[in-house]
Amino acid sequence: MRRVTLFVNGSARNGKVVAVYGTLSDLLSVASNKLGIKATSVYNGKGGLIDDIALIRDDDVLFVCEGEPFIDPQTDGRAQEELTGSHTDWLTLNVGGRYFTTTRSTLVNKEPDSMLAHMFKDKDAWGNKQDPRGAFLIDRSPEYFEPILNYLRHGQLIVNDGINLLGVLEEARFFGIDSLIEHLEIAIKIYIHNHPAVFLLILLCLNLPLPSCDHFGAVHCLFQGLNFSGADLSRLDLRYINFKMANLSRCNLAHANLCCANLERADLSGSVLDCANLQGVKMLCSNAEGASLKGCNFEDPSGLKANLEGANLKGVDMEGSQMTGINLRVATLKNAKLKNCNLRGATLAGTDLENCDLSGCDLQEANLRGSNVKGAIFEEMLTPLHMSQSVR
Repeated sequence: MRRVTLFVNGSARNGKVVAVYGTLSDLLSVASNKLGIKATSVYNGKGGLIDDIALIRDDDVLFVCEGEPFIDPQTDGRAQEELTGSHTDWLTLNVGGRYFTTTRSTLVNKEPDSMLAHMFKDKDAWGNKQDPRGAFLIDRSPEYFEPILNYLRHGQLIVNDGINLLGVLEEARFFGIDSLIEHLEIAIKIYIHNHPAVFLLILLCLNLPLPSCDHFGAVHCLFQGLNFSGADLSRLDLRYINFKMANLSRCNLAHANLCCANLERADLSGSVLDCANLQGVKMLCSNAEGASLKGCNFEDPSGLKANLEGANLKGVDMEGSQMTGINLRVATLKNAKLKNCNLRGATLAGTDLENCDLSGCDLQEANLRGSNVKGAIFEEMLTPLHMSQSVR
């Protein structure tokens, strides 16, 4: 069995002695694990590229690279830079425990006013701390830093699947990469419009903050007019969110908290909102035809009334809902099921209640003036329905 000593490219410190077996790929895998880098190639002490495991002899000293050219550990890079006046020397960054090898010019040239440029423009100007391997320590997230480094290399924003754009944006702001911030804001806007439901779930389920008003306009307009059709938004906290004119058809909003949400002119047709909290909700002229709103709570103890004026509620099932003081003026409730609903003090003036089932409802002090009650069912009423409530 052969054994060799492995060093990171350009370093003669903290080597690792490993056994050589299998193929060159096996050695690179071992080197990656031992040295904490993504090993792609191996050189001997004279800079010769090892491309076959058979070329390695017992007790060889090898230098492992991540794709960069061979760097002789005995070369004085500082003296070379002083002679040439260049900033192209290679350096390694330890970002949150992950190693990145790049050149000083990559960090300096594209964004000369950024924090990274100021950190590495002049050697030791910032007193950058280094780990035992000589890598510069940066206490940031490596997965969000990688797209930033690649952007500085080739000027293109490339983010792999599964990487949160908001995280990359925060890193770009931290390092002061101004041109990248603009690219990321555009990319996030496009993503929001193409995947609004996914974006909303990322923000709410992972407890991430909404983007600031400074970069995306008013936060309360963020989801206005977007398409959430068929999305599962059940049990989410959606208080005060503006869904005005949004497409929420066939959504699952059961047990969701929509307190004071704006659903004006939104499409809720065929959606499920069973047991949802709809205190103070605004649903003016919304379309909830065929939706299920069983056991919903529209009643706000503070006195803020839910407004469903002019809404299309044909065929909805609102059985057992609490709707004290609700505004259903000129709404359409044809063929709707409102059995055992609390409609005390509700405004139903001009409402179409044709064939509506109001059995067991509490309509005390409700205003039904001018409403269409043709074929409506008023069986087992909790309080008597007075003529003054229904005459024109």
